[in-house]
This record gives sequence, C-alpha cells and structure tokens, in this order.
Amino acid sequence: MYGKACAPEYQGPLTTLSVNSSLTDVLAAGTEQLRAAEREGRPGEAARSGLAVAEAHRRLGRVEEADRAWKASYRAARAAGDVAAMAWALWSGGTLARQRGAFPLARRLLGLAAEFGERGGDVVVRGYSLAGLAETGRIQGDYEAVGRLHEQLLAEARRRGEARHTVWALEGIAQMHRNTGALDTAYALFEEAAEIAARAEDRRGHAWALRGLADVVSVRDGDTGRALGLLSEAETTCRAMKLSGALAYNHKMRGNVLYRAGRHAEARTWYERALEEFRAMGEPRGEALSRLGLAKSLARLGRDRRETAAELADLARTLERIGLRHARDMVARAQEEFGVDAGTAAEAAR
Repeated sequence: MYGKACAPEYQGPLTTLSVNSSLTDVLAAGTEQLRAAEREGRPGEAARSGLAVAEAHRRLGRVEEADRAWKASYRAARAAGDVAAMAWALWSGGTLARQRGAFPLARRLLGLAAEFGERGGDVVVRGYSLAGLAETGRIQGDYEAVGRLHEQLLAEARRRGEARHTVWALEGIAQMHRNTGALDTAYALFEEAAEIAARAEDRRGHAWALRGLADVVSVRDGDTGRALGLLSEAETTCRAMKLSGALAYNHKMRGNVLYRAGRHAEARTWYERALEEFRAMGEPRGEALSRLGLAKSLARLGRDRRETAAELADLARTLERIGLRHARDMVARAQEEFGVDAGTAAEAAR
C-alpha cells in the first residue's frame, strides 16, 4: 500500500509544499524563506530553503541559477554543520550535472551525497543519491552495471511504501526494457508506474509514465492516435506544473511518434520545437536526440544525402564526447537506414 507522494526536497518551512506544487510557486516560497533565514543568520534554514530554490530553478531549465543555488545551499549547510543538508545540496548539484551532460561530475557529486547521507543518518537522501547514480548509468546506456541497483532501489521503495521512488524505479527499469526490445515488459512496468503515481497524486511521475506508455504504444502497436492522446494528457500536467524539461521531452517524443507514422513534416516541426527548448535550458542529451530526429525527418523530406551524412557524423562525435552509448547506437542505425557512412560525410566536407 502506498501513501500520498511527498517531496522530501522541500524542507524546513517548505514542508507544506506538495509534490505537485507549481515550480514558480516553489521558487517564490523558497526564495522568501531563504532571504528570511539569511537575514536572521540561520544557515541551517538557509541551506534547506536554498535546496528548494535550486530544484525549482533546475526543473524550470534555469541551469546557471540552479548551479549558484545548490552551491550556496551547500555552503550554508557546511556553516551550520548539517551533514544531511550538505548531502541534499550535493544531490541537487549531481542531478543538475547529469541534466547538463556532465556525467563524471554527476557521479562524483551523487556519490558524495550518498556518503554524506549515510553519515548524516538521512536514509532518504542516501536513497535519492543512489537512485541518481543508477539513473546516470542508465542514461549512458550502462544497463548491466545499473540494472541490479535499479531493482534493489525498487525493492526498498516498495518495502517502505514510498510511492514516488517506486514510480521512479519502475520507469527506469521500464526504459531499459524498452530500449532492449522487451516491449511487453516495458509496457507493464510503465502502466504500473502510471497507476501508482495516479493513486499517490504524483502528477510529475504520472506524466513521465504516460510518455513511456506513448512510446511503447507507438512502437509496439502502431497506435499513433492513442500515443498522441497520452502525450497530450501528460503535456497538460507539464504545463500546469511548469515542468520545462519534461515538456521538452514530451515534444521530442511527439516527434518520434509522428516520424514512425510516416508524418515526417509534422515530426520535423516538433523536433525543431523540442530542439529550441533543450537549447534554451542547456540540456545536451535532449538537444542531441532532437537533432537526430530532425536529421532523419529532413532526410525523409528530401534533404541532400551528403548533408544528412555530415549531420549524423557530427552527432556521432557529439554523443561519443558526452558518453551516451545508447544514443550513439541510435545514430549508427540512422546512418545504416539512410545509407550514409564516414566516407559520405568526408565527401560532403570536401
């Protein structure tokens, strides 16, 4: 049995905020409490209020503001001698680093966060940090290394009845199954995640689960109408909560669904929109995936073969540099699909 989803990153005076609170509301409340704590010389409260500020900025796609905020939260926590609050700040910084494509830094910060969480006796931040490490490995395509950790964290979340963490783990495992072709298993896991999130009133988790379901429905069933309907439902939540990153990934997935349906001109429009959104928030993974979809759409719409080859070759180098193995494999498949290789790209460069 799962209770109502909570947001442990909203701490101190901000515990009254809901997991579904609009991020603009979180930012306003967190900033107000942070300023009051700083005026009154309460570094512990400043650290915890600053955490909410950092997370609101990160989820709104304001990466520079988020970077300053988590570091300020860490400094305040250190001044207060609050090891658990230091762990939460490191978790926020590690999550931001992953969002920005800085995977080695993400692993270092999240590893420290897990260590500090254990030292500070905060099992929740330790769990969130280990989950962050697992997600970092999953995004990079290192499924064998992090698959067991995902399963372990899922079991722990189920045992404690933590709906939000259960939903996160189910979605991560589902994504790995989807990417390795086990579509029925992926669908069942995304469906369970959506059901738990809905019962626990975790709208963010529900929106991500709907996106996953839309992907599988599109690939496995070829049901474009249902997939687009699921994405529209998820988009309503993303807009209501100001989830900039989730909305951009929703738009990118809409492009995927339309591309699979052969509606390449529509797909191009959505990939262009997602690309603009990811660039605005400095999200290199989403940017690269949108570029890939856009390159494929343009190729289907008659783009010069040499231009397609050059674009895909550049994407391959970008993904290799970032360290996204699964996405790099996707580019290789696109190069095969369109019959372009390194030789074609070299010819285009001459």
